[in-house]
Amino acid sequence: MKLLKPADIVIIAFALVLTVFSAHAAYLQPHEQTSVLMRTQDTELVYYMNGNDDETISLKGPIGHTVVRIENGKAWVESSPCDNQTCAATGVISRAGQWAACLPNSVLIMIQGNKDNDVDAVSW
Repeated sequence: MKLLKPADIVIIAFALVLTVFSAHAAYLQPHEQTSVLMRTQDTELVYYMNGNDDETISLKGPIGHTVVRIENGKAWVESSPCDNQTCAATGVISRAGQWAACLPNSVLIMIQGNKDNDVDAVSW
């Protein structure tokens, strides 16, 4: 007496392949890379941060150039032509969802990435 028929073997093989594919899709996909989105009225730039490269970017807006510095996985507005300098006073941004904007010069910088790994608070 045969225990498995050819169709049974095909079904078992299909189920195994489906299980392995599902596990790979759910657990082994690379995590989203953190990036800095820089947007002006005319342009949109994305800079992927790997923690090793440093970059200084000049973004042209309606009243001049806003300089954005990216270093060690952090970004900030280094200088801007606006009078109030609120964008520079924002300081360093490094976590997904954080942003800084120079409204008079129409410049926005924002950290993009996976928020799941960020810790908002710790309670003891």
